Amino acid sequence: MSVRRALPDDDVSGLGLTDALGELVRADEEGVTVRTRRGDVVIAAQDLRAARAVPPPPPRRAPRGRPVD
Repeated sequence: MSVRRALPDDDVSGLGLTDALGELVRADEEGVTVRTRRGDVVIAAQDLRAARAVPPPPPRRAPRGRPVD
């Protein structure tokens, strides 16, 4: 899940929006919780701007190395 949300007015980046990418663990009339790599992100309903389902990341490839004899 990718969720776009508004940042607080006092955010120093000046961008106004940010995204949370991860697994949706809660969605109700109060907002959503997205489990990201850095932990759970709770987003209030009034801060939600957009959301969309995204596929899970592909499995990691085996490391490249010398062939085994």
